[in-house]
Amino acid sequence: MFREYNQLNLTKIHKEILSSWNSNCIFNSSIDIRKDNKEFTFYEGPPSANGQPGIHHVIARTIKDLFCRYKTLKGFKVNRKAGWDTHGLPVELGVEKELNITKDDIGNKISIQEYNDACRSAVMRYKTSWEKITSEMGYWVDMKNPYITYHNKYIESVWWLLSKIHEKNLLYKGYTIQPYSPKAGTGLSTHELNQPGCYRKVKDTSATAQFKIINDSAAEFLFKLTCNDVFFLAWTTTPWTLPSNTALAVGKDIDYCLIETINRYTNRPITIILAKQLFNNYFNIKNNNLKIKDYDGGDKLPYKILSEFKGSDLDELRYEQLFKYAKPTNGDCFKVITADFVTTESGTGIVHLAPSFGADDNMVAKQKGIGSLTLVNKSGKFVKEVSDFAGMYVKNEFYDNEENAPELSVDVQITIKLKKENRCFKSEKYEHSYPHCWRTDKPILYYPLDSWFIKTTDYKARMKELNSTINWKPKSTGKGRFGNWLDNLVDWNLSRSRFWGIPIPIWRTEKGDEEICIGSIKQLKQEIEKSISKGFMKKNPLEKFENENFTDENYKTFDLHRPHVDNIILVSKNGYPMKRELDLIDVWFDSGAMPYAQLHYPFENKLLFENNFPADFIAEGVDQTRGWFFTLHAISTILFDSVAYKNVISNGLVLDKNGNKMSKRLGNSIDPFKMLNDHGADATRWYMISNAQPWENLRFDEDGIKEVKRKLFGTLYNTYSFFALYANIDGFTHREVKINSKKRTEIDRWIISELNSLIQLVEIYYDDYEPNRAARAIQEFVLNKLSNWYVRLSRRRFWKEDYNNNKISAYQTLYECLEKIAIISSPIAPFFMDQLFLDLNHHTEKYKSVHLTDFPKVNKELIDHSLERRMRLAQNITSLCLSLRKREKIRVRQPLSKIMVPVLDKDMEKDINQVSEVVLSEINVKKIEYIDSNSNYLTKKIKPNYKVLGPKYGKDIKLIASTLSRFNNTDIKNLEITKSHTINKDISISLDDVEITSSDIPGCVVASNDGVTVALDVTISKELKEEGIARELVNRIQNIRKNNSFNVTDKINILLENNELLLEAVQNNLTYICDETLAENLSFKSKLDASSSKIELIENITANVIVNKID
Repeated sequence: MFREYNQLNLTKIHKEILSSWNSNCIFNSSIDIRKDNKEFTFYEGPPSANGQPGIHHVIARTIKDLFCRYKTLKGFKVNRKAGWDTHGLPVELGVEKELNITKDDIGNKISIQEYNDACRSAVMRYKTSWEKITSEMGYWVDMKNPYITYHNKYIESVWWLLSKIHEKNLLYKGYTIQPYSPKAGTGLSTHELNQPGCYRKVKDTSATAQFKIINDSAAEFLFKLTCNDVFFLAWTTTPWTLPSNTALAVGKDIDYCLIETINRYTNRPITIILAKQLFNNYFNIKNNNLKIKDYDGGDKLPYKILSEFKGSDLDELRYEQLFKYAKPTNGDCFKVITADFVTTESGTGIVHLAPSFGADDNMVAKQKGIGSLTLVNKSGKFVKEVSDFAGMYVKNEFYDNEENAPELSVDVQITIKLKKENRCFKSEKYEHSYPHCWRTDKPILYYPLDSWFIKTTDYKARMKELNSTINWKPKSTGKGRFGNWLDNLVDWNLSRSRFWGIPIPIWRTEKGDEEICIGSIKQLKQEIEKSISKGFMKKNPLEKFENENFTDENYKTFDLHRPHVDNIILVSKNGYPMKRELDLIDVWFDSGAMPYAQLHYPFENKLLFENNFPADFIAEGVDQTRGWFFTLHAISTILFDSVAYKNVISNGLVLDKNGNKMSKRLGNSIDPFKMLNDHGADATRWYMISNAQPWENLRFDEDGIKEVKRKLFGTLYNTYSFFALYANIDGFTHREVKINSKKRTEIDRWIISELNSLIQLVEIYYDDYEPNRAARAIQEFVLNKLSNWYVRLSRRRFWKEDYNNNKISAYQTLYECLEKIAIISSPIAPFFMDQLFLDLNHHTEKYKSVHLTDFPKVNKELIDHSLERRMRLAQNITSLCLSLRKREKIRVRQPLSKIMVPVLDKDMEKDINQVSEVVLSEINVKKIEYIDSNSNYLTKKIKPNYKVLGPKYGKDIKLIASTLSRFNNTDIKNLEITKSHTINKDISISLDDVEITSSDIPGCVVASNDGVTVALDVTISKELKEEGIARELVNRIQNIRKNNSFNVTDKINILLENNELLLEAVQNNLTYICDETLAENLSFKSKLDASSSKIELIENITANVIVNKID
């Protein structure tokens, strides 16, 4: 007996199957049974377990899981090792918040050891939640043996990688201007700064500052033309950098103007210099006749252009220091230089240079011998020398809360000071994009830092070359976002001035002229012994470590984190002490090292690594494009001259149903545990995959999950229940001799053909990493082919016929469809499909799970394209007719006399004839009449489908519309036959791009779709109306049978109360009514007793009826 259910309960199925997987070790079995097969390598990007999983993790892990399940079905051995990202800012900042400390307190109020111990404890705080969500959603990954980035084995492999990079002379130390996060207390790499959302629109106070030119012999040519003080104008959106100004830059070929005007804030006459092309940004040409002496305030500034000259004429001119807080000691200062980066796109055409806070500023300053001032400390505060603003943060966002922040920011206060001192020409709020720290959400500064870099620019060309071989989904990410990143690649800033992370394994002498990069624990132990012999160390902290002993116990005898490694002093070749560089490495290097470090390569598992590198597939969010995706690619290119992954899906964001980003603050975040508990993992997974391509942003709507439950899973459940009910009645077991496909009915051959075409298509989509298209193809098959067509058309075979070969063929066909749907759908919906598969195979018990079987092979001999074409035609005609019935409000049970179909050619007429019986039965029409498509009986019209054409052709839509407006019936017919029409060499339209309609004709209604037009005769004769009434009566009696829980095979007697409106219709259709309801007898009686049921038919026709089961 096949298992029968009372109702669909996805949550219950989910829990039962999950329990079965655990008790039967199905995940491990799926790997073990394929242990000798070819491997498919998947890399798990490590999440951080110091935060709760969200709904976006469910879709990310669904994408990973479904392809691993698919490849398992295809016969591959698919190992999936989980991992934990345990270092970095997310952990550290969380601990600082809990301990109510700042970075400056570490090493003072709390030791580095205590702090790192707290980080180690915090990093796995939500490990249980992550393990639960992983299990509940059906993500198969080895959680029992994960790689953990703080483990010594992992760190050793990372050190080995760095040592190999060092051997290639690609690790260097440089003092450069780097992105720096004062609130995190560390520098950031460019890929961290380019995480999505790091650049944000902000409104800052901008200032156009006046730099007073020194009246010396070099500037004499300016002062000859005016009696006023002369100023350079320089515009900035960061007034806090002005105290650190040491130079101004002009473009040597840019034209500049000397303009006499007035300062709007002090009313003092002044003479200024700015780029000619930017004149209109500061002055209105309508004011050229205004006199300076007549100015009475406001924006109507009078002006007089005195002279023009090139930027080269201003080179080397000197000006007075704007703020006299300090002077640079490392170079010249307060003069004009020329620079190529100066433009006239905005500002004044004169750039204020603060070399400590800008990479371009710093570079040109060094070239020109200009010194620098760093008057802001690493906390983001002005130093004591800046007496007016000492101790103030340069950004109000750096204050711990709004209460501590001054009412007026430093930028505003500096601007006010400039205005009072006749040094501000203009100030206003300016909206621009400003970088923020990806973890603190606070603004960053560009700051001079001593950092270690990887010279990734040396491998830029090779990285681009290898990137072109990767299958990116979508391709636009690989060519666009990732490709553009590689085009503009800079050297990788590896240093992080933090405490919890992997220490840089570089020891240097005090002068920095000798250094060593340690690549293994064995090497470190040996180097320590050398140091001990020289007297620099007394004891070896690695004395308990045994070389070549790779047990976990051996690797727990030491700790490679700070402060332990900080206390190790090594000896140089020349006998000098070497101390470790105190920085940690970028946490993104941790994760980028996982292909090697997860296996403790090259110290262990060398062959295993070599057989599984590079990965066949990885998937993470779009935010990892310039994060994990890049670091994987960079390391593998530099050290292995290889890609790290062959195929990659960059999945989009999960937004709320209105397209807003989810956040607790907005109250629109989704609890993933609640979703899985309320709806089961299958509906959630299927909704996410079928709703949008993985790389598109998903607008998450719980109603969408409910629709998936009702449509797809409800339909599959009903289809299986229908099968199980009648199979159990007839004793079908699937052990019967298989009916040869050639001996099966056309409808059986059609659905088997469609099934094999589906398998072929789904396999292509899975292989091309297109799960959305696979899910939609399966859904289309289940809903519109299997359920709404095959089962509906075959229903009578299951319950009307004797148990013969035709009936067995129907069972075998439906069984095969359900079983193979279960297999090909199982990667996306692993729980329900496993239950469906097990329910179908309980007789054989060949497999304990659908996930232990094989993906079905396509039988191309069973694919009949012509049959599929004919049946699509039948479905199209049926759909058109049913839509016309709905439009005219004519019930399907009401028979109609005919439909008329214009045929494009003899082949089309032949195809319709072959499916006419099916069509007529489905639409409840008596006959089909054919019309020559060349006749004028039907007039067709055509217009553009703007929703389809708009995104494709945009501005050419008018040309297309104009062309279509000239189409006649012949043109439309040709388009319907050829399915396409070429307008010019760039524009070709298909049937999907247009809407074809036909005008109604007397007595008929007309509709068209996909090259097919039908005219439905809606005239209802007396005979047709009576037959319609009979069909309605059959329906009501069947409902009574169901409500009375009659078996489908029970015979009945029907007693109707006399009704003149009903009598003739019943008598003229008596045989039909009895056959359909299994009635042995149907009779009328003048009056029925209280046991009768009142039924409503049509047009106010009612009847009392008694239905008795014959025992």
